[in-house]
Amino acid sequence: MHKILIVDDEKNIREVIREYAEFEGFAVAEAADGMEAVKLCREQDFDLIVLDVMMPKLDGFSTSKEIKKIKDIPILMLSARGEEYDKLFGFEMGVDDYVVKPFSPKEIMARINVIIKRNSKNVEPESTENFKYNGLEVNLLGRSVYIDGSKVEMTPKEYDLLFYLVQNKNIALTREKILNSVWGYDFLGEDRTVDTHIKMLRNSLGSYRDYIVTLRGVGYKFEV
Repeated sequence: MHKILIVDDEKNIREVIREYAEFEGFAVAEAADGMEAVKLCREQDFDLIVLDVMMPKLDGFSTSKEIKKIKDIPILMLSARGEEYDKLFGFEMGVDDYVVKPFSPKEIMARINVIIKRNSKNVEPESTENFKYNGLEVNLLGRSVYIDGSKVEMTPKEYDLLFYLVQNKNIALTREKILNSVWGYDFLGEDRTVDTHIKMLRNSLGSYRDYIVTLRGVGYKFEV
């Protein structure tokens, strides 16, 4: 049985998610603020954390940072704000997904199931070969990226996205195809998810950012 932690200062939010999660067979723990959540993570193991951004004592972003120091637990972030900056900041911190309030409990459960399923697979990349073009080197098996000889640190999702683009280089990929292949779920309403992560990935690639080509009205292509 998978165990999730719901962290939100609004009791009714916690109760709604708990009801749906327990109905689907999850074990559920709750925390009313970030400090309580960090304490629980020190004492217990969780398969996923549903974490609100705006909370007293310790906000969601700070809570996520503290939890990541203790254990690598997938995080689904909740927020009443839908600005791209907030999502970008969350993804840069390693958050797995981001949902804007008000939300549908069914959507929350769909995203929870996908994240847990994805993290339970532990599948290695299909290709064990390195990709190298000029000063950019991507080691698919070792999950490492080097630019002009220096290792580049990326979020887990940036690695996944780059590896997928590299393995399909010179092929036009729609946003839907990228979502289904990298995130593992059908499109659920976040039409900026791929664009936000492409922006992050381009920043990480620096002078090699232009290898990721935008195809207007379609999606993206890793072109070399």
